[in-house]
Parts: sequence; structure tokens; C-alpha cells
Amino acid sequence: MTAIIATAVAAPSALSGGANVIAVGVLLAEFGMFRQALLRDQVRLYAAQSALLSALAIVVAATRHLPELYALAGLSFALKVVIVPLVLRRLLRGIGAIGGDPRWGDIAGSHALSVASAVLVAIGMAAFGFFTVAALGLRSPVLPDTALSISVAVILVAFVLMIVRRDVVSQAIGFLSLENGVALTALVVAAGLPLILEIAFLFDLLVAVVVFGLLIRVHHGRAESMSTADLTSLRG
Repeated sequence: MTAIIATAVAAPSALSGGANVIAVGVLLAEFGMFRQALLRDQVRLYAAQSALLSALAIVVAATRHLPELYALAGLSFALKVVIVPLVLRRLLRGIGAIGGDPRWGDIAGSHALSVASAVLVAIGMAAFGFFTVAALGLRSPVLPDTALSISVAVILVAFVLMIVRRDVVSQAIGFLSLENGVALTALVVAAGLPLILEIAFLFDLLVAVVVFGLLIRVHHGRAESMSTADLTSLRG
């Protein structure tokens, strides 16, 4: 009986506790993107979210004795926390200069839903993802099951962000944060992937940033707006 009680109240391992706390931080950063009216604030939240993932890679490397993850953490920090936000900020400044007002390219577009409604939908999707994964009953001594459920919630909330925002920059940030959710899942489930595969995923992200940068510039050049609302109508 004593052994059963001791097992029930046992403290979580360093990996499980650290992964769960960081996963919650990643999800909160995702929700924060819904309330930001300025694109630069969304970029800051993306950088903070990415920094949390780099911290998680360090935690996993230390607790599971995977030294190659230290290199992954450094590369991820350099790319997602420094390079990608820098590229997005320069892109926004360039768009503002073209528009004649430095602030013009820094305001997020309209929403398909109000902010309150969008947050409620995001909460519903997060709850659906969290409880669906929990219902699968995935259990392992080395698997932080709560962090896994939260990572799926992050992916679904990122989808909602991409759908409800009607400006191309917010949709790009939603896609990048969706990739963060996938990276969170990979660190929780398959942290022992070969380093070369992890680096390949990071370079795929870099290609996506270049494509989105070109898309944003072309869209703004033709429509003179960041909004994608007019793209739903066909023109002859």
C-alpha cells in the first residue's frame, strides 16, 4: 500500500517536468499571436516560441544524454530566433517604405472572426487536440505524454491562426509557428533522430521563409495591400 501511494505522488522526471513547462509556454505564445495587432509583436512571439524550443532541445540533450541535440539547439536558435525574425522585420520595414509610411506595413490585417471569437475557436481546437491525444493512451517511461498532447494543440491552434487572419504576413507566421509545433512533437517523441535529418528540417524552414518572403513582396506589389481577402474572388 505504501509503495502504491509513493508511486502515485512521485515527482515527474526532469525531462517530463521541463518538457511540460516549455510546451505550455509554446502554446501560450501561440495564443498570444491572436491578440497582437502589430506584426512586429507577432514576430517577437514567434522568436520567443522558438527560443523555448531551443531550451527544450538542451533539456532533452542533458536528460537523455544526446550530445548532438546541443548542436541542434544552437542551429535552431540561430535560424529561428535570430535569422528568421530579422528577415521578417526587414521585409516589414521595406514594405512600409514602399507604402510611404514606416508603420504601414506593420499593422496586421483584418480577421475572418473577431479576436474573442478567434480565441474561443483556438481554445476549442487546443482542447480537442489535447484530449484526443490523451485518449490514445500513449504511455512510456521516456515519453512526456502531456507535452505530446500540448504539441498537437499547438499545431491545431497554428492552423486556426492561418485561417482567421487575412494578411499574408500573419499567415506566414502561422505556418512558421505550425512548424514549431511539429518540432516540439519531434523533440518529445523522436529526439534520437539522426542530426542530419534534424538539420535538413531546419533548412526546409529556411526555404519556406524565402518562398514566403517572395510571396509577400509579389502580393504587396500587385495588390498594394497585405490583405488576402480579395483573393477569394475570381477575376477575368
